[in-house]
Amino acid sequence: MMMRTRDLREGGAWSPLQTFKNDAIWAVASAALFVVRHLSLGALVRGGRALGAIVHALAFGLKNRARKNVALAFPNKTPSQVRAIARASFSNLGENLARAMSDGELLPMPEASRAILREALGVGRGVVLPSAHLGPWERLAATLAGNGFPLTAIVRESYDPRFDRITTRARDRAGFATIARGAPGAATRIVRTLRRGGVLGIPMDLKTRAESVTVPLLGAPARTPVGPARIALRSGAPVVVCTVEPDASGALAVTCTRLFGQMTDEMALTARINEELSRRILLAPEHWLWMHDRFG
Repeated sequence: MMMRTRDLREGGAWSPLQTFKNDAIWAVASAALFVVRHLSLGALVRGGRALGAIVHALAFGLKNRARKNVALAFPNKTPSQVRAIARASFSNLGENLARAMSDGELLPMPEASRAILREALGVGRGVVLPSAHLGPWERLAATLAGNGFPLTAIVRESYDPRFDRITTRARDRAGFATIARGAPGAATRIVRTLRRGGVLGIPMDLKTRAESVTVPLLGAPARTPVGPARIALRSGAPVVVCTVEPDASGALAVTCTRLFGQMTDEMALTARINEELSRRILLAPEHWLWMHDRFG
């Protein structure tokens, strides 16, 4: 007998207990959003970092997973160094989520990176832009749009559609469009984005339910979405990896790297994308989501 799904994203329905729990979460989140709208950016950032530190202190499972993942990627780090990176990732995540609630300034984007993206768009097939949840990824998208690049980002739907409405409005204000992965008509919208010369942003550093292949990430085997490579190979669109990266002073800036070569295999291209994402994560490890169950 087929079990009834409780996931709204799969056409299911919540149970009474799930409805009660999710309504309570929504009420708390709504109250928090009302409060933060009246906070200065400085207060918002301080609160976000404090919340991240609290989660690090209390969520033992997440903390231990983060430390395990950091140690896997940095086998030569001492235990104290591993703990410091893991702890910082929680505080930075809190800050990044707080900044996502504001209409803050755009991130720096060097002219060299803007030129790379313009040249790739000049091919006339759009651009497939793999990215990662590294640093303030929502501000990265806003920065690309603010620099005149026609960005459409592939996003994951929330378990609660009410949260999707909030994030969609925020992204609309930031000037970039979104396509929910797996939503009706998503494939058609993806094709149209590239055919009209748009930039298709696809975060692909986290484990998802999308079709995946196992290739290295941060030195370990990781199930990785194959979609970006498949789309690029079928459309002929150039691949430009884009995330934040620390500059000489340590400040985060938006940088782009175009991947060249005659790769015709989906797995090989996915591995090459992961190689570039790994390089970037290792340059700014305190800003990645080590608490995610990436290698489980």
